[in-house]
Amino acid sequence: MSVPRGASRLRRAARYTGFVILIGLALYLVGFGWFAGHVSRLSTPADPEPADAIIVLTGGQSRLDAAMELLETGKGARLLISGVHPTASRKQLQKATGGDTKLFACCVDIDRAALDTIGNAEESAKWVRSHGYSSVILVTNNYHMPRSLLEMGRLLRNARLVPYPVVNSSLDNGGWLTKPGAFRVLFTEYNKYLLALGRIVLPIRPAFASHGGD
Repeated sequence: MSVPRGASRLRRAARYTGFVILIGLALYLVGFGWFAGHVSRLSTPADPEPADAIIVLTGGQSRLDAAMELLETGKGARLLISGVHPTASRKQLQKATGGDTKLFACCVDIDRAALDTIGNAEESAKWVRSHGYSSVILVTNNYHMPRSLLEMGRLLRNARLVPYPVVNSSLDNGGWLTKPGAFRVLFTEYNKYLLALGRIVLPIRPAFASHGGD
């Protein structure tokens, strides 16, 4: 008995669709492996090159401490803390970082408008342009750095970005494979990174965002 032409076409279409899905899944997994490996190899520079200013994206105490240390050692003339919760006061931030009171008062700006990494980039771009900076040290965690550079670079094309990744725990030599928490963070961040890449082609901002962070 011959197979109806319509059924034959459906089978071919199903096989083709399955093949495309497998190829897409393989590329997705290879991409994740590359992303995780790249992030795990990032390290905090011992002596970063100076820049006009410093931007730190909120999301952890270690980020703030690192940014304040860069400011105190003269690696940048001014610091922007982006994504601060609206209820956090300058005094609370100064105490949390342990930074010098006079330095904090004269040389630290606070952005409370940013709700996520896209907002961080938008508010940071306004700040950089308003001060006429041509180089900026960007401080955030190692896993967050690729996406942050992508979002910042999209809006700060005339400013040089100097990455300063903060490493809370070593993930090198495949350490992320044996740490469920680290694997989950990297996997989540990888998907956000892919969405950020997609926004470069189709610049659509998410309708909803949660405050504070990444």
